[in-house]
Amino acid sequence: MENVSNWITNVFGLNPEAQVRIVASLVAILAVILVRRILLFIVRKNSKSISTRYRWRKGTAYFAFILAVFVVGSIWFRGFQSLSTYLGLLSAGLAIALQVPLVNLAGWIFILWRRPFAVGDRIEIGDVKGDVIDQRIFMFTIMEIGKWVDAEQSTGRVIHIPNGKVFQEPLANYTEGFQYIWNEIPILVTFESNWEAAKQILGEIAYKHGDEPTGAAAEEIKRAASTKLIIINKLTPIVYTTVKDSGVMLTVRYLCNPRRRRGSEQNIWEDVLRSFAKRDDIDFAYPTQRFYQNQIEGKPGAKADG
Repeated sequence: MENVSNWITNVFGLNPEAQVRIVASLVAILAVILVRRILLFIVRKNSKSISTRYRWRKGTAYFAFILAVFVVGSIWFRGFQSLSTYLGLLSAGLAIALQVPLVNLAGWIFILWRRPFAVGDRIEIGDVKGDVIDQRIFMFTIMEIGKWVDAEQSTGRVIHIPNGKVFQEPLANYTEGFQYIWNEIPILVTFESNWEAAKQILGEIAYKHGDEPTGAAAEEIKRAASTKLIIINKLTPIVYTTVKDSGVMLTVRYLCNPRRRRGSEQNIWEDVLRSFAKRDDIDFAYPTQRFYQNQIEGKPGAKADG
């Protein structure tokens, strides 16, 4: 063995200490590979599930790589003043090689610390909206809403989003602090309609179907205001009046639970249709074209001369 060591030193210029480290490194790598193959063999013998085998294959590959890097590194860098030097070099290398996973890990820590959302919340991040159904180290999962489905109801798709997205995209939480959202329903009536009566009818319907603001909503506002600057002066439903090209726009604004938005809209519209059908002085407006003769139709004090 001494003759072989001397020959290697003469031919390759490797001193005996380096030769020992090379042999120890090869033995360590072969041992890690052997242990991994034994584990995979046991899994194959005891499980017929393809997904289980896949998870074990991927998991043991990651673990074997990390273990091999740590063992080989400790062999080659044990001459340093302390293990902290080696760990510093290893962490710097990992930070470069695993930049994206580390960003996702930092995002996970941020989510746990600042809690911009929790499982069960309805959120919007970037162009994706949905209910958070799971939260893990590198990603969180939502049940998607919206897209081709109206009134932000579920599409049935499950979307996995990297945690690092919380640093890159705007994040809106429908339910944090204040458990309600303002919903608006625009209703257009003709200029000839009795818009004041229509506005009164819409106000009564909004009070009937809007969530009760004097109890739960008021308490939610108080709790949210204790930690954030949230100022909402009016919690009761209101109907706003605007003039549009085709008629008078009456916009119903009311509080509702985010998950009850479509149901509340349906109930309001059904009551509006029934109530307007009983009135002969209220008509829905739609884009039309008409000729207006000022001298005939205009008010006495606003008619053109001649």
